[in-house]
Amino acid sequence: MPLTLNGRKFYRTSEACAKAGVSRMTLLRWVRDGSFPDVEHRDWRGWRLFTNNDVARLKAKVNHVQRIGQVVNKER
Repeated sequence: MPLTLNGRKFYRTSEACAKAGVSRMTLLRWVRDGSFPDVEHRDWRGWRLFTNNDVARLKAKVNHVQRIGQVVNKER
């Protein structure tokens, strides 16, 4: 269940990951290797708090498709 602090809704790491469809360990690896920018908010324990915008960024990262090469159409 999301937290409401100062009128803003925040999600814990496990909640944000569940909404985005990614494992917690994958998210933490992305943060560690710099491929996903860390969140700006943390609770008093230092745990990440995700806003709706953070969750949307995470969903975009999960659904990102990178084009590696060009597909060549070979005619016979």
